[in-house]
Amino acid sequence: MEPRNFDGEADRPRSAGAKQTGRVLVIGPYLRVRAGGADTQSESHVQRDAEARLDEAAGLARAIDLVIADAIIAPISQIRPATYIGKGKVEEIAALAKSLDVELVVMDCALAPIQQRNLEKELHAKVLDRTGLILEIFGRRAKTREGSLQVELAHLNYQRSRLVRSWTHLERQRGGFGFMGGPGETQIEADRRLIQERISKLEGELKKVQATRRLHRAGRQRVPYRVVALVGYTNAGKSTLFNRLTRADVQAADMLFATLDPTLRALTLPHGGKAMLSDTVGFISNLPTQLVAAFRATLEEVLEADVILHVRDISHEDAEAQQSDVDAVLRQLGINPDDSGRIIEVWNKIDRYDAEQREELLNIAARRPADHPAMLVSAVSGEGIDALLAAIEERLAAKRTTLDLSIDAADGAGISWLHRNAEVLAKELHDGRFDMTVRVDETKRDIVVNRFDAVPRVA
Repeated sequence: MEPRNFDGEADRPRSAGAKQTGRVLVIGPYLRVRAGGADTQSESHVQRDAEARLDEAAGLARAIDLVIADAIIAPISQIRPATYIGKGKVEEIAALAKSLDVELVVMDCALAPIQQRNLEKELHAKVLDRTGLILEIFGRRAKTREGSLQVELAHLNYQRSRLVRSWTHLERQRGGFGFMGGPGETQIEADRRLIQERISKLEGELKKVQATRRLHRAGRQRVPYRVVALVGYTNAGKSTLFNRLTRADVQAADMLFATLDPTLRALTLPHGGKAMLSDTVGFISNLPTQLVAAFRATLEEVLEADVILHVRDISHEDAEAQQSDVDAVLRQLGINPDDSGRIIEVWNKIDRYDAEQREELLNIAARRPADHPAMLVSAVSGEGIDALLAAIEERLAAKRTTLDLSIDAADGAGISWLHRNAEVLAKELHDGRFDMTVRVDETKRDIVVNRFDAVPRVA
């Protein structure tokens, strides 16, 4: 459904239809840009961005199978403390919600608890803000025990702020885990205590998850396996690329947050070396802080990664804005998005371009600084995957040492050890001995030097 601008204009005629259930009205209450002291709406820039933002909000609603009755842009000049939007727009949206017979109004913004409560009273419908909507998606998508713990923790922290006074009791806006449950009333002291007790229990269980992850990472470091992590905006094609690189079968769909739980698979590099590839949850603009905090255990795989692949849907009209949003989340995690030694930018979905457009894209990539290259790939067709794997191997090799050695061909145990613990770049048999060139991690360098009389390769 195409978004409409709702700025006090007369509503277009609508045909009366049968009553539907699960219908939702999506509202984009976006601030106008101030120019020369006056509020103006720039048709060339702001409106285009607003439509993209609203389309994303509608996509989030569709991701949990809600029926979009309409999607409306409601430009505002300032945020109202009581209802976020002005009184006139509240009345117009209430009339529209009634005419469409919607059960839920999604506000594509972060609402304060009192704003949410006031809007529900005025609109006579349940109201959900952007944070609540994303939490609902995550709640439905989490499959593993760890993912469920993290989502529940984030949801409880969000719910705790939704406790607002209603007569002599406090009304929790939504009973149960999601927004579709009915309201429930309880005394504030009991409600807060129960929520806090559950939060404390979840935090304790998540600490155990973090401890388990640390053990797993320690085990990989003893092998050692380098870690390559995929990050990117939701629906950028990370899971499809993950499947292409590792021949895995992780769910991949043209849908926001199609996958949530992290996955690790072995990645085979061009010269036979191994790495671990991690697929993480997709990022999104205005990602709720509760989720960034709750998913810290999962995102530790990104923090510990030797190489980070920033996967971008280069065909998306808002590709630059999405890049900025991902960079912002990386900074929240303490990662410098400009670290060219660690981050590789991957421009995905080039299969959506024709030959002329693709050539133009290649020229743009060629003009980038040498230390900030862009790898053009299609996770669907496989184009550019070999070059990407070579780039990953090159980044990982920068932290490894290349050694030359000679070993008796009869030393099967030693040759086997080298194949298990190093990348064998070259191997030639001369007079009953193998002359080998291997690349090893710094933790194994001294072992190889001492056991095989290896010497660093001269560049």
